[in-house]
Amino acid sequence: MNQNKFKQISSFRRISLITVIAVYFLILVGGVVRSTGSGMGCPDWPKCFGSWVPPTHVDQLPNDYQDIYLAKRVKKNESFAAQLASLGFHKKADEIKNDPTILIEEEFNAVKTWIEYVNRLIGAVIGLLVLLTFYRSIFLWSMDKGITLLAFFNLVLVLFQAWIGSIVVSTNLLPWMITIHMVLALVIVCLLLYIHYRSYRLKNEIKFKTERPGLLYGIMLISIVLMLIQVVLGTQVREAVDTVAFQMGNMLRGEWVDMLGLPFLIHRSYSVLLLGLTLWFIYKVYKYSLRNVSLFKWTQAYGLVVLLEIATGVGMAYFAIPPFLQPLHLLFGSLIVGIQFVILLLLKDQKKLNVEKTVS
Repeated sequence: MNQNKFKQISSFRRISLITVIAVYFLILVGGVVRSTGSGMGCPDWPKCFGSWVPPTHVDQLPNDYQDIYLAKRVKKNESFAAQLASLGFHKKADEIKNDPTILIEEEFNAVKTWIEYVNRLIGAVIGLLVLLTFYRSIFLWSMDKGITLLAFFNLVLVLFQAWIGSIVVSTNLLPWMITIHMVLALVIVCLLLYIHYRSYRLKNEIKFKTERPGLLYGIMLISIVLMLIQVVLGTQVREAVDTVAFQMGNMLRGEWVDMLGLPFLIHRSYSVLLLGLTLWFIYKVYKYSLRNVSLFKWTQAYGLVVLLEIATGVGMAYFAIPPFLQPLHLLFGSLIVGIQFVILLLLKDQKKLNVEKTVS
């Protein structure tokens, strides 16, 4: 490989890695938005109260600002419901049309408005980073067309995610829309990680580093599927927390956990299964993998983040759901999925190498 191609690969890997880190930072900020109840700090999208720079005081808004932005949201929701109905999702369309909570318009709060506004600014920066990732991938077209095509698809996916974000706002944080928004964020992260890893293989030969890669791959595949289910369960718990918080007027946080019901109990018990599977995987990696290789290091990181995720979950359960732990819990859960995906990619290559070795 000549020096110019080597530099192009290194440049692409650098920007794609920065983009992955930035997306995770946005997930953390999104957690802050939810934990502070700032999701509707801006009632419109992409602007905030009709301006690219939001107001700092309610006096800067017209007296009937709530009616104005409610009417805009209703109009957008009617269009979205019609789109859902045309795709055959009549039940969801009816839910949007008839859900009274969607019509609740919050009063202006400068702090919440600016928290949501900063969240959107960071999102815009990440959009530019994704665009730059695609641009840099064009230089790798002659070496691996798949990287460029996937980078373009990721750019389209980010634009779609931005549109979903606008629907989340217009539907007044409808829970199942938030779930879709979160799952799409994880898909974007995994796609970025994949093209980053794929570019690594352009200049690095795969070497035998692990015994029984098929077994390890199977355990990790099950783990990532179960983790995705846990993420969805977590969004349901978050929905229950929001409901209880509204009922309690954001007071008496110490009583919230007892009121969360079945979703919380399932989420908590399910984590024991995931912990057991994680410990089993770590044991198998220690048994079958070489030391000081990528798989071994990623597995160590995996175990650490799982422990942090459990620790923040326990902290919320036993210490009245401290607001600062909520975004951390979301971040660690998202990191687990990303790390699991990277480990899966490493093991897939080891499986391929093992098959080739056996055949030869």
